[in-house]
Amino acid sequence: MRVTIIVFAVAVAMTGCATTYHRQSLTGGFTESRLDENVFQVRFAGNAYTSRERAADFCLLRCAELAQQYGYTHFIIVDSAQYTKDSVYTTPTTATTTGSAQTFGTATAYGNSATYSGTTYGQATTHVYGGQTYVMSKPRSTNTIVCFKEKPNVQGLVFSAAFVIDSLKQRYGIK
Repeated sequence: MRVTIIVFAVAVAMTGCATTYHRQSLTGGFTESRLDENVFQVRFAGNAYTSRERAADFCLLRCAELAQQYGYTHFIIVDSAQYTKDSVYTTPTTATTTGSAQTFGTATAYGNSATYSGTTYGQATTHVYGGQTYVMSKPRSTNTIVCFKEKPNVQGLVFSAAFVIDSLKQRYGIK
């Protein structure tokens, strides 16, 4: 039981803050796949302390960075999904019983056994600890983007990679 409590405490300590902007690790982060020369799929996974908005923003930020990294100035999102991954943890249950007794009578021992004749009075109390269930919702965001060397004349929302990077890095204090 002590090991379970220690593991749970370490897990809570490691995830005590919202996921920061970084590559995928134990606490979440972004990943990407290049699907074609100018097409990318970007995923961001947050921990239980990360808001859905933050996960969507960090996914969008990575999209903009990828566009710039490969020499593109603009991009459009052709597919997007936001969802949560739920984890459930129930703490172990333990019970402790304490009691007291008074006996009046005699006990007789014969070899490996004993008999008792008399009266016993007492009380016992049992305390049950644990058994709490915690549900942790971890936001996820995925964008599939098509990148362009200049602003395309297409219907829909066209993002400027430089503008997205500047505004989101300023919003979240990212250097």
